Amino acid sequence: MITIPDWPKVALWQGKREHNLNNMYKILDSLGNPEKKLPKTIHIAGTNGKGSSQAFLKSIFTAAGFKVHSYTSPHLVYFNERINLSGDCIGDDHLNELLARVKFSCEKLSIEPTFFEGTTAAALLAFSETLADILILETGIGGRVDPTNAIEEPIITLITPISYDHMEFLGGTIESIAQEKAGIIKTGVPCIISAQDKKVYDILLAKCEEFGAPSFCYEYDYGINILANEFDYLSQKYHLRFPKPSLLGDHQILNAAGAIATIMMVNDQFKITAEQITIGITNTVWPGRIQKIDPATYSHLAAENIQIYLDGAHNNGGAEVLANWMMQYLSEPTYLVIGMTRGRDPVSFCNFFRSIIKEGRTVTVKSEASAHSATYLAQEASKTGVVFKESDSLQAAIGELAALSVNQPVNIVIAGSLFLVADFLKLL
Repeated sequence: MITIPDWPKVALWQGKREHNLNNMYKILDSLGNPEKKLPKTIHIAGTNGKGSSQAFLKSIFTAAGFKVHSYTSPHLVYFNERINLSGDCIGDDHLNELLARVKFSCEKLSIEPTFFEGTTAAALLAFSETLADILILETGIGGRVDPTNAIEEPIITLITPISYDHMEFLGGTIESIAQEKAGIIKTGVPCIISAQDKKVYDILLAKCEEFGAPSFCYEYDYGINILANEFDYLSQKYHLRFPKPSLLGDHQILNAAGAIATIMMVNDQFKITAEQITIGITNTVWPGRIQKIDPATYSHLAAENIQIYLDGAHNNGGAEVLANWMMQYLSEPTYLVIGMTRGRDPVSFCNFFRSIIKEGRTVTVKSEASAHSATYLAQEASKTGVVFKESDSLQAAIGELAALSVNQPVNIVIAGSLFLVADFLKLL
């Protein structure tokens, strides 16, 4: 399995180059336009919940007997995770062969693609050349000029909750971010819109009206009613009851509902039953999203009295969701370990946990070259009034917190970056 491909060398977004789809279109044209030969495609954008929504959709379609391709980012441990062909991560040889074809085309065109342009072109080749019934395609950043937006005719789009993130690329206001995400809306293609701020609803609905795209919005057209161990999916046409999803947190019920709304909107093409939806949402697996880790797998790191949870929350929206879940479901003393990418604000992030955690540790994320230092994070996070101390490594942080709680049941939550989640998984 490949940790990161040797090519393209450049990072996700290049320097000060103008962001548009011109190069992507040229590359795809030279490859025979694989974006026009895809299986039926569901295109997903948003700030929080994209990956979980994709995971729910994939699990439901699989439970219904369909072959499903999916494209997600970032990966946790291996790049191959991003390109999933009918339930299996793409093989090394297949991936390298596709990247070589894309590289050859780029050299002929004298184009130096961004990392995401080059790898997305390879993914679209894979999806176009491998039979499947459905492709679930997740944007990387934004939507309007995201390389995945080179596709022309998805059967439906889904926009998950939008909040502040990647502002250096998408703009400094919630309105500008929403405009970028709204870029995946296509003429005449139905759009499912999950829970949003009113300003965001106004922008997304205006874009749907502009493109003649039927909209189906949370709160307006569908909703949920959360019960003890179940939830109701409610719309004018349906009143269905399902068990709570396998993914932890009430926010995952919202993500599951968005996936259900997506399927119901196009279900004349698939005929998926409520029973198959139940199987799908109760068997969904999506690592790094309030993931409870079996203590037996990390006995070399901490004693069995320590319960570790992983979450990829890295922005304020994610922090708020994680904090609400911790407040509701974690009764034992809880500690927080954070590592974050430069550009994130550790003070606003950690403010959500002030009344929940006893103490914190900060680490430098090994899997992220542009990570904040543990020293900087400790200085900033401590401004919340909670004691945060820097640790030399993630393993050391776990050990230090475990030493504070000998024989007492405690929780350690590791968050701030999906790359930090990857660092932990590499320790197992």
